[in-house]
Amino acid sequence: MSRTIEPFHAIAISRRAHELKAQGRSIIHMEFGQPSTGAPAAAIAAAHRVLDHDPMGYWESQPLKERIARYYAEHHQCAVDPERIFLTNGASPALVLALTTLFEPGARIAIARPGYVAYRNVTRGLYMEPVEIDCGADTHFQLTAAALEALDPAPDGVILSSPANPTGSVIPQAEMEAILRLCAERAITVISDEIYHGLSYVGPLQSALRHSDNAFIVNSFSKYYSMAGWRLGWLIVPEGYAATTRALMGNLFLTPPSLAQHAGLVAFDCAEELEGHVETYRANRALMLDALPALGLDRIAPPDGAFYIYADIRHLTDDSLAFCAQLLEDTGVATAPGIDFDPVNGRGFMRFSFAVSTAEVQEAITRMTPWFAARR
Repeated sequence: MSRTIEPFHAIAISRRAHELKAQGRSIIHMEFGQPSTGAPAAAIAAAHRVLDHDPMGYWESQPLKERIARYYAEHHQCAVDPERIFLTNGASPALVLALTTLFEPGARIAIARPGYVAYRNVTRGLYMEPVEIDCGADTHFQLTAAALEALDPAPDGVILSSPANPTGSVIPQAEMEAILRLCAERAITVISDEIYHGLSYVGPLQSALRHSDNAFIVNSFSKYYSMAGWRLGWLIVPEGYAATTRALMGNLFLTPPSLAQHAGLVAFDCAEELEGHVETYRANRALMLDALPALGLDRIAPPDGAFYIYADIRHLTDDSLAFCAQLLEDTGVATAPGIDFDPVNGRGFMRFSFAVSTAEVQEAITRMTPWFAARR
């Protein structure tokens, strides 16, 4: 079993982008999936008050856990005991916590390809085996019950992501229900990464908890709540796993930042401001979908949610890393190479994040139009 962890190439692209910016170049950051907006104003104000009056320390906010439980009751009609909720230093530690709670080294974990780079690399880093399933346009770039059923032997676990990174595609509700039924029948443990919930352009999304109380749920304040730098997320575990998860959390991560927990509690009640961000993403998405065909990029994954567009560039290159690097040098637009998300086919794909301002999306299109035209 290999523990080899591949680099996250978008980080190298971003590093070069910041070097160019330091040299005076104008850079548009479309390489990372992080909102260009900050935390909600009321959350920031609450943080200022806490800084003035609270020395803080290691702490797990019971009010925040109760507020998260109320969110699932109100939005997903799911009753969740707050003691099943673990506050984490973002979604990444929540994923590590779920995997280490559930599996021993050697466990086989099914993931979609293309998929978030950390699913593959964190699994390997924990001495587990990622079982990658090729997911293309015929399956909406998503895992299906049929693809999981075809695996023999059945994997120990599966990581679902809907909306997904890098594609933004959503698993249709009927398909999600079929996947969860199959996993129950075959004793496949489900980890559902729901970090992009709230960012949907195809209607409300349901948590996997709505259909299976045995699923592990990963979520975060980084995307919808626009709090990536605050490093705050959560993990919901089924009944019976709380004691093991609590022991691992305390030893591996202690607690998430106290300041972030205070701010996160307030962020839950900033819907008007946060929905305004979603409307900006919606406008940016429309601009990109209108402009990309004119650039020659007319084969894309369906961006049903999140804030990504995953585009086929095989007619232009078989080296997406070099392609994205050259685009940055020539135009100042930073993007992510598909090789991060798909080690097999990703050399012919690239990802745009439209979690920037609408003005930046418009400027990026202006800069990229002659660049792509020259390559056609």
